[in-house]
Amino acid sequence: MDQVLENIFPNLALNGYELTSPETPFYNCIAWSVGDNTKWWWPDGINYWPDNIPCVATVESFRLMYESFDFVVCDNFEIEAGFEKIALYVNPLTKQPTHASRQLSDGKWTSKLGRLKDISHNTLGGVEGAVYGVPFIFMKRPNIV
Repeated sequence: MDQVLENIFPNLALNGYELTSPETPFYNCIAWSVGDNTKWWWPDGINYWPDNIPCVATVESFRLMYESFDFVVCDNFEIEAGFEKIALYVNPLTKQPTHASRQLSDGKWTSKLGRLKDISHNTLGGVEGAVYGVPFIFMKRPNIV
């Protein structure tokens, strides 16, 4: 499929994935998780971040940001009829957010991999590891469609 991605995320080949769009520097995983493919989102004072949310890279700030998009914390990543879910990954040592994946209607997950490609991956474990850490918090909202 994509050797560069598989070198960065070795679990992708084991868990299965598909490329869904080409590389682009214009948006990242956080933007992608809320449905925005026009700008890079990160609470660093440089990139886009909602005005009413603390501009710090903490799980709490990300939770508040997702809540502003009608997501609520839930206790699992299982597919749930009528809802879309996101998984926020953190570095297990620092507990700082690193990545977000959004669940698709078929139960697979979609991720924008930094400035690289968008993919759908069969499991959350596909992008788990040294770069993104582990899924730490799950949130859901009613399907918009």
